Amino acid sequence: MAFYSGSRINTNVGALNAFNALSNINSKIGVIQMRLASGKRINSAADDPAGYTLSTKLKARSRALGQALNNVGEAKNILSVAEGGLQNMHSIYVTIKEKAIQAGNGSYGEEELDAIVTQIQDLLNETDDIIAQTKFNKTKLLDANFTGKIFQVGADGGDQLSVSLSKAIDSSDFGLNNISSTDLSSTNLSTTIASIDAAIKTLSEQLQYIGSLVQRLDVKEATLQVAITNTDAAASRIMDADIAKEQLEMTKLQILQQTATVQLTQANAQPQGVLQLFR
Repeated sequence: MAFYSGSRINTNVGALNAFNALSNINSKIGVIQMRLASGKRINSAADDPAGYTLSTKLKARSRALGQALNNVGEAKNILSVAEGGLQNMHSIYVTIKEKAIQAGNGSYGEEELDAIVTQIQDLLNETDDIIAQTKFNKTKLLDANFTGKIFQVGADGGDQLSVSLSKAIDSSDFGLNNISSTDLSSTNLSTTIASIDAAIKTLSEQLQYIGSLVQRLDVKEATLQVAITNTDAAASRIMDADIAKEQLEMTKLQILQQTATVQLTQANAQPQGVLQLFR
């Protein structure tokens, strides 16, 4: 800052110094006002180039993690639909086994066995309908077409999960589609029950696979939620303004603005004192 004796009037150095100080204060007030209005400490790259670069990277990662979280939720929805279909089929096959054991009642005649066969065949047809109707976004889930589906479950390239749903058993599996009263006779009933048990076991294994996968996705979902929170917190610490601190700074600058204005006024009037030398 330049100093002068006060006896030179062609250039009012004091006024210029006061004006520069006032301009600097006004500039700082403008920055603080922007921070208070936006809630951000960094409103442009010029405010903090390194901080701006890091915070934008963190924000980009947070958004990527958010989309990965949506993908995990979508995968869980798909598995829930498939699980519902398999649970219904499992329940049907348990009922079929119950009917097959019922057929082992020695008091039943041919008419009773035929009625049981009809009921079993209707139940098997229903399992075929479940396979055909269990869909997500028009895609069948239980006919072996939903295999090798890749879900991006993280923010990085290798964070992927492959989902493959096996073909659910239908009426043609295990030789049950052509079941007749002969298959329910005392000589063949054990073989028929063994086939039904094999079908139930297969469905149980498929449900176990889905359950394990959903559990894994639950862990990924919780991990992603924590990662998003921590990433946002890190970005906030860099990017967001401390409102209390900024308001204190604003109060200080407003006081300095008033004193600088007064000093500018006094500096403008100071050269008039030289006139006293001419009296």
